[in-house]
Amino acid sequence: MSEITQQLNKQLKNNLNEKIIKDEALDQWFTGSQIRGDIRILKDTLIDLHIGLGDVVLVCLKNSAVYPVLTQALWEVGAVVHPIAATTPEKELQQELAEHDYAASIVGENLVDAVLDDHMAIVTALHLETYSILHVIRYRDLMGHDAATPAEDDLALIMNTSGTTGKPKRVGLTHRILKNAVEHDIESHRLTASDTTLVVMPMFHINAQAIVILATRLSGGKIVVAEKFSASKFWNQIRTNGVTWVSVVPTIVNILLINQKALQAYDTDIQLRFVRCSSFALPLDKLTEFQTKFHTQILEGYGMTETASQCTINPFGAQKVGSAGKAFKTNVAIMNDGQVVEKPNQLGEIVVSGDHVISDYLDPHPDSFKDGWFLTGDLGYIDEDGYLFVKGRKKDIINHGGEKVAPAQVENALSQLNFVKEVSVIGTPDNLYGEAVTAVVITRGQQSKELERQKIIAHAKATLAGYEQPTRIVFVKDYPRNATGKVIRLKLREQVMSNLVGKFA
Repeated sequence: MSEITQQLNKQLKNNLNEKIIKDEALDQWFTGSQIRGDIRILKDTLIDLHIGLGDVVLVCLKNSAVYPVLTQALWEVGAVVHPIAATTPEKELQQELAEHDYAASIVGENLVDAVLDDHMAIVTALHLETYSILHVIRYRDLMGHDAATPAEDDLALIMNTSGTTGKPKRVGLTHRILKNAVEHDIESHRLTASDTTLVVMPMFHINAQAIVILATRLSGGKIVVAEKFSASKFWNQIRTNGVTWVSVVPTIVNILLINQKALQAYDTDIQLRFVRCSSFALPLDKLTEFQTKFHTQILEGYGMTETASQCTINPFGAQKVGSAGKAFKTNVAIMNDGQVVEKPNQLGEIVVSGDHVISDYLDPHPDSFKDGWFLTGDLGYIDEDGYLFVKGRKKDIINHGGEKVAPAQVENALSQLNFVKEVSVIGTPDNLYGEAVTAVVITRGQQSKELERQKIIAHAKATLAGYEQPTRIVFVKDYPRNATGKVIRLKLREQVMSNLVGKFA
């Protein structure tokens, strides 16, 4: 077994009779023995289905206690886990399966028909402690491999990350990269066996996978899995389960500050050791208000899928508001015109390297790497004290509540509507989500704008994941364009913000 898998097994062995993972939706704790039993059942099934070393398995499930079971069982036979959003539309799911070689899919009952499509496959229904009926769909058109012990540099996890073209880049993380990243997370967050965390981030994200689940398991702590974030339930979940820390995005911080049910549910008996927050910087007033109102500290950090999550973190007791903290076991620099900038406070592209950073994507993108550095596409600077400040993105990706939205993906979907002549999707400032997914539409003018607006909303719900759906819709007659007719997105954004205030959906 790889070292990370050995440590996961050690955690179960040391806690056979201890409750270590709870599923909030089921209101049930599971012991190390129960988790190990489910892993054994799934592992035997994988071996029987000839799923083994190097085989990629697509996982499409809501947050649940079965996720750690799936991950460990697949790793133990040498397979690779590729989790995607449970809200992925059926057509997008089928396209994913068509474009890549998957040995199998693991889904809930509601998606069996979608992932089967026209494939010849073996469908196996498993009854597990952590999931009532789990379906393993083994595709017959792929031979598969025997189960075998993975090497440290074998792939463990594949995750999609949005690209500027709208086509997701596939990030491949090895057992070694994950182990290194998780060890750094444990040290920087001072995690111990006394800690209990609450998972509210989606489990197809690297944040939940590495920083929350793997780091907690390897440090011997306990995990409480929520199907999704609920403001009204949040503080009761913290209190009831003795949660000591939680990882969130700024959107969640903002919601907890204004949601009346959340505010009523909080009391000073709740003692969170810290709240980890990343994705985009919190305004000073929001950070201060949260820390004062809820008697805890917020640690802001910076990371991404390509780095198995964390690159920088604000140190305990030495936070600098507005910054993403200091580099932790990561080389972080600023690059301008292909050269690393030595002076502090120089704005440029953030570049990173380290033992937890990929050296290439699964589908090569050589322009993302230079001289051993990964080019993040983010703009920022490092101050004289070594704190990183993230100021924006070179790319057009929209950051909506921690979710990365590729404009082209949304544009392609909305362009299917026959009354839409052109559509450009941009990010506009939003106090709650950081950026709103804003569709700027030129129509053929055959219907009322209100009817067109409703049709756009309905079509988006049918064709896009929840976080990709436009939260603002603006109608215009034309866009600012360059000499070749290409839309100048920066000018379009400026026009939307200055001229169309109050006309958003």
